[in-house]
Amino acid sequence: QVQLVESGGGLVQPGGSLRLSCAASGSIFSINAMGWYRQAPGKQRELVAHITSGGSTSYADSVKGRFTISRDSAKNTVYLRMNSLKPEDTAVYYCNAAVFTPQKDYWGQGTQVTVSS
Repeated sequence: QVQLVESGGGLVQPGGSLRLSCAASGSIFSINAMGWYRQAPGKQRELVAHITSGGSTSYADSVKGRFTISRDSAKNTVYLRMNSLKPEDTAVYYCNAAVFTPQKDYWGQGTQVTVSS
């Protein structure tokens, strides 16, 4: 089992920045990749950024150049640095940990990010 705890959400003005954190505990050795997803009201959950155990990263087109995913292996924590935030980035952000064998996804409780003036 893997437990994920997110933090760092909040209210920010357009153009501002936030950093989200996701601390993993439990069977962290089994994690193959981690990611950040978001879900806005009335919309489906979408992948925002992804990082593999090897350190490869990928991003949704809508956040490329503005968001950066990173990890601190010593702290078992993954971060999402969000710059130049836009109102359309407003959503609940969820941390995900993916185990490939056997296949299983773990989710955090979510953290609200609101971009508004």
